Amino acid sequence: MRSGDQNLVVLTLYIIGVSYIFNLMIESIDDKIKFEYQKKDVDDQLAQKEIGDKVGISFKLNPSYSFDELKELSVSIENKTSDYAIYVDWDNSSLVVEYSKQSRRVIRKSPDLTRDLAVPQSPSLVAPKKTLSATVTAEDVFARDAATGTYSTKQPLINISSLEKSPVKALRKLYNNFVNRTIKLDFSLQLVLRVSEEMRVGLAPGQNVPPMYIINCPFTIRKLPWTYALPWNKRK
Repeated sequence: MRSGDQNLVVLTLYIIGVSYIFNLMIESIDDKIKFEYQKKDVDDQLAQKEIGDKVGISFKLNPSYSFDELKELSVSIENKTSDYAIYVDWDNSSLVVEYSKQSRRVIRKSPDLTRDLAVPQSPSLVAPKKTLSATVTAEDVFARDAATGTYSTKQPLINISSLEKSPVKALRKLYNNFVNRTIKLDFSLQLVLRVSEEMRVGLAPGQNVPPMYIINCPFTIRKLPWTYALPWNKRK
């Protein structure tokens, strides 16, 4: 074999080896996803219901997550007024996953959740000019520790990985399309608020119950390109 042919063979083998290692490196990188809160949509709803000057709703999210990493949402509800009381009715709030049309009960987390999850939750008061920060999730993500008697979040808020091996063909196709970045996934937290001109002790049924406002807080989940996992891209 001539020297030039040998060099070509070596170069070809080198390129194949580098390509193989590069593909292995890509496969070893964790898939990353991004949760995007559709704030403008929520602000529009508040304005349409004529409470945009009274209420503000925001969420704290990381720039990216691994699949099935997110187990809860951090929400802040601001009372912009100086003389109204705002109540968050957790028991009538829900979390809706669009692809399954499933409506899930919302639980507001506490530091040591020892109570029965079926027990009704008291509404939270947001006093004038104050902001309520809470961590919420769906009831079905909790599991009880038999030794301590406490509940903790064990399942992801949106179980994307379960779609891959779903017995339903449409859900497996949905997963593949999501991973290939041809579609996005959607879910929403539907918060029930009551706005009162006076401070109350609870919201027991009866006369003069403050009006109810259902605010749909939508989120979009998108698959990030593998390059996002590179160190210099992680904060973008």
